[in-house]
Amino acid sequence: MCPILCQQQSLFHFYNFKRLLISGFMMLTLTCSRPWLKPKIRVIISVPNNQLIAIGSSNATAASWIGKNVLAYYPQTVITAIAVGDEVLTTVPSSAPLLVPAIESLYSALVAANLHNQIKISTPHSASIILDPFPPSQAFFNQSWSSVMQPLLKFLSETGSPLMMNLYPYYVFMQNKGVVPLENSLFKPLTPSKEMVDPNTLLHYTNVLDAMVDAAYYSMKNLNFTDVVVLVTESGWPSKGDSKEPYATIDNADTYNSNMIKHVLDQSGTPLHPEITSSVYLYELFNEDLRSPPVSEANWGLFYANATPVYLLHVSGGGTFLANDTTNQTYCIVMDGVDSKTLQAALDWACGPGRTNCSEIQPGENCYQPNNVKNHASYAFDSYYQKEGRAAGSCDFKGVAMITTTDPSHGSCIFPGSKKITNKTKTVMNTTTPSNAAGGSRLISIIRSSRVSAMDRALQAFLTIIFSILLHIPFVVS
Repeated sequence: MCPILCQQQSLFHFYNFKRLLISGFMMLTLTCSRPWLKPKIRVIISVPNNQLIAIGSSNATAASWIGKNVLAYYPQTVITAIAVGDEVLTTVPSSAPLLVPAIESLYSALVAANLHNQIKISTPHSASIILDPFPPSQAFFNQSWSSVMQPLLKFLSETGSPLMMNLYPYYVFMQNKGVVPLENSLFKPLTPSKEMVDPNTLLHYTNVLDAMVDAAYYSMKNLNFTDVVVLVTESGWPSKGDSKEPYATIDNADTYNSNMIKHVLDQSGTPLHPEITSSVYLYELFNEDLRSPPVSEANWGLFYANATPVYLLHVSGGGTFLANDTTNQTYCIVMDGVDSKTLQAALDWACGPGRTNCSEIQPGENCYQPNNVKNHASYAFDSYYQKEGRAAGSCDFKGVAMITTTDPSHGSCIFPGSKKITNKTKTVMNTTTPSNAAGGSRLISIIRSSRVSAMDRALQAFLTIIFSILLHIPFVVS
């Protein structure tokens, strides 16, 4: 039903959560022995870097690994792919010569078990193996790794497996501040003058992630491979950083991940390949408190270590991805970078046909100041959002609004959401019907026992989200 990427031994180590799949949605490491995980969740398992040498040197070791980690669980656990190592070329280059042999040995073991058509094999790479990534048409793989990339791509092409890439627009932005606009990195609406244009192809890039994906496609094309699909195995944005990382904030993390989810759900592909929408794995589910500095390294998660949410994921027009009760309150405000003409039209609709109470933004009233269209529109949007009971799709306004957990009230101006007080006891996941292109899929509540741990509850909520979304979004590795 939903693909979930696991690290090796993840079938045994339940609390080693790492990533969430988008388009797909959530890549986590989890055990498949929990009774409430009986639905046919699709799983990708991974070989740790420290096992590459043994597997790459011995077919017998590879066959044993497949027996212990695949055959012992398949088909009860629907394993769809194996990720062999993680960023091997850049993190453990000494093992690089055995990367492809390890992949081929594992594939041979799958052939022997007649599972080679059901289970794909690949390996995740760091974006740094691609040089000169912008404009994308000039990108190429670091030639020092040609002896690995050429046979690897040949294998991927022959077996129909994806090229796995870990792509982080956050790092592109931090390394190119002043050149790459923040809006491009966060999937925010852009004026034409801020769009990145590839001078060689005249393709327009409205976000950094698409440019990175197309750079991978062009790099493969330079080696004469055009039939391998890119799978983004890691992407995300940190919610907290040190003094040197001012853009690692909750608002930016929320904006990036939420907009990235919407971008994938829109299935618009990339400028080079509009017909192909890559699945994207969101890094990660939980913050890792024990990670060494910088501060951002420990703060990529959607949840704190105590299983409370860092922020509320949202998708404009598609409803919230964490239940409303995972935070005290949510509000609807104007997205940054929206032109005043578009905002005025949305404001006019909210205060007119939308029948929103806009009395507080009239001259002399508490929310009239500051007297600008952005401030007035935010109040009107939140008023409409709260009037509609924070229903899915009520914070959209043709893509110019966003949901936030930060109270936008200021001074004597109290936003409608701040006035709404409820003493009702809620369950972890409310049953709602989000609006989407497929006509809407119901979020299915998961009934849990009071004995289930907070960590289990968090995972249950996320699996519920995954199930609802994947009813209409196929996984590229199948």
